[in-house]
Amino acid sequence: MRASPIDPPDTGFLREALRLAAENSASGVNGPFGAVVVLEGAVVGRGWNRVVEDADPTAHAEILAIRDAARALGTHVLADCVLYASCQPCPMCMSAVYWARIGRVVYAAGAEDAAQAGFDDSAIATELGRPRGEREVEEVQALREEGREILQAWIRNPRRVPY
Repeated sequence: MRASPIDPPDTGFLREALRLAAENSASGVNGPFGAVVVLEGAVVGRGWNRVVEDADPTAHAEILAIRDAARALGTHVLADCVLYASCQPCPMCMSAVYWARIGRVVYAAGAEDAAQAGFDDSAIATELGRPRGEREVEEVQALREEGREILQAWIRNPRRVPY
């Protein structure tokens, strides 16, 4: 993957993500991360780390910015959007980027910088790259046919909204 150059508007949006990170982590409760989602030159979603405040391990800045943008735009497809983040997104947040179909992410600090600040997700990334059955978290499959029946009913449902 080649790195894309950034334009002056990128710098402004990235500085907004950095501002959210600094402002919302100053109390020491929220982590030092901020993010904005931009569509056609306008911020449509904002988020900052609220993991401790919300007692929610998924309340990362990028996830909250994506949720905010999706609500604002009334769609789960953010294909024409750009995510600006104060730090390189973790594996969970990058997964959300893919699910939202965001095609570009611009970030300031790198994963190694986050690790030095106590936010090291390299073990998670490594773990997710390992085959099932070799991971530290035990995965157990049960009631497969019952689960498959629900999926098959979904496939047959003429009212379903694909995503």
